Amino acid sequence: MLKLTDDGAKITLQDQPKTTDDGMFWFGSALLIGAVAVALAMSLLPERLAIGALALLIIGSFIFNRKRQQHKKAMAGVISSGILWLRAGELVHDNQGKRQHIQLTDGDKIMLIGEQLQIVDCDDIRKYHISGFDSIQEATAAKAILQGQALGKRHVNIKMSNELIS
Repeated sequence: MLKLTDDGAKITLQDQPKTTDDGMFWFGSALLIGAVAVALAMSLLPERLAIGALALLIIGSFIFNRKRQQHKKAMAGVISSGILWLRAGELVHDNQGKRQHIQLTDGDKIMLIGEQLQIVDCDDIRKYHISGFDSIQEATAAKAILQGQALGKRHVNIKMSNELIS
């Protein structure tokens, strides 16, 4: 839902269902089962096999942590729920009380991809991917506000430059 403010807009994002698989969950579960198996192996198997099982668990833990860090890094710039407060060149993402202030630089480009916004830096490396807009009009209005275009509320329509968005 889009609400215009004195210096920008407030947009409530609708969280989209996640299409990613639960690979991290299953890998973590397998690691936990492996830890129990290593505990059993250390009490039942000869010393060399128990040490080998422990080594496999340590390697699995290392791989899990690497994958988790990669996943966190990939999800760092993804915004799909919460409230966006938009002004020219900046936005504030409020998600369940956690606020993230995002200042756009001069080299940043804002691209509209369907009903989603993508903000990339001057080297075309993705910084933020924003989804969860109610309509393409909301996404277009958000892009216009971030780029510094003035929006004026006319009855129930939002007028943007020469385009009319209902």
